[in-house]
Amino acid sequence: MTGIILALDVLSTEEAHRVVGAAAPHVDAVKIGYPLVLAAGLGIAGELATYGLPIIADFKVADIPNTNRLIAEQVFAAGCGGIICQGFCGSDSVCACVDAADDADGECYVVCEMSHPGALEFLSGENAEALARMAVAAGAHGIIAPATRPDRVKVLRGIVGEKKILSPGVGAQGGDPHAVAPLIDGMIVGRSIYTSDDPAGAAAAYAEFRR
Repeated sequence: MTGIILALDVLSTEEAHRVVGAAAPHVDAVKIGYPLVLAAGLGIAGELATYGLPIIADFKVADIPNTNRLIAEQVFAAGCGGIICQGFCGSDSVCACVDAADDADGECYVVCEMSHPGALEFLSGENAEALARMAVAAGAHGIIAPATRPDRVKVLRGIVGEKKILSPGVGAQGGDPHAVAPLIDGMIVGRSIYTSDDPAGAAAAYAEFRR
């Protein structure tokens, strides 16, 4: 099944509720990150959870294991159902996030390859594949792979098997939803929905990819 995940990088509580309230019937989860949480506080996670959608904390956690666990515990206590961490800090740091997710009956996703052009400098090729293997070994629930490069998603799918793949880059970054949808479990869409004057209509435009 391919779910639509709303990447919500707005900068106020009011705007967050406006967008999620409108788009909720047409998406399957909401991903929040530092822009919204720094503006509105971590409590926004619990507020948005009242719309009945899983909340994923995209903090790309990247620190020593103890700090990673402390961050993850706060995220899940606030009402999030998932967290995204970086893999380049090593398997022990990833395992700290995975363990915290397991304790909270949540999910942990490991960034293997990002969707912007600069990711090709370090987070691609053999490095991304090594991170994917590590994510599997660490017991992560899934990985992040780029909708802007479906060929790379295919490679990473071959490594992670049935683990979930969430894929950013559709919409403003130009990723082709038709090309990537059959390869992934979650299509992450942000600006094309939350900057729209009609977030409900913008989210509904992706209905054909929900299966």
